Amino acid sequence: MFEYALLTFGSLFAIVDPFAAMPAYLAMTARYTVKTRKRMAKIACLTSGAVMMVFAALGPTLFRLLGITLPAFQVAGGLVLLLSALDMLRAKRTPLKETAEETAEGATKDDIAITPLAIPMLSGPGAITTSIVLYGQAQGIGHKAIFFVCIAAVSAASYLILRTAAGGVRKIGPTLMNIIERLMGLLLAAIGVQFVMSALKLA
Repeated sequence: MFEYALLTFGSLFAIVDPFAAMPAYLAMTARYTVKTRKRMAKIACLTSGAVMMVFAALGPTLFRLLGITLPAFQVAGGLVLLLSALDMLRAKRTPLKETAEETAEGATKDDIAITPLAIPMLSGPGAITTSIVLYGQAQGIGHKAIFFVCIAAVSAASYLILRTAAGGVRKIGPTLMNIIERLMGLLLAAIGVQFVMSALKLA
């Protein structure tokens, strides 16, 4: 259970990657007060956590309706994570999170909490795919409980990071941000490969 908890939290935190969302979040909320920024961050993190939980819970049902096996989805999920990881290793914001057009549109919106901050910046295709795969690997009620606790923990950690950024703490320079981004990308690449290897064993 500890290994599953570590894998689940590490995978989800790496793919949600609130550190990478910080620059766009600060840019899109530049005209708001600190209190409003924090409120948006709270709503966004709660929404992203709920989205991952719902898609994970509905995933098995959708698979049965569409005739998709878990190993096939794991391979697809692994490839999605690898694509995202390659961008992160180059310290680039992956289009799987959000495009430049979505960020520009967010800067003109009155409230960015739901879109584009929660979806797709925090809970984009990669996060949703990872959630479905990890929930599919859960064995028994214990693992499933750990899964939902890990999503809650990732959402809480993301909120604390964005809340700190909203308060004006910008001590994380570009160099340190790039180092964190590359480390997250390396972890994500390894997780993506592991997803594919596990799927091949089950096939």
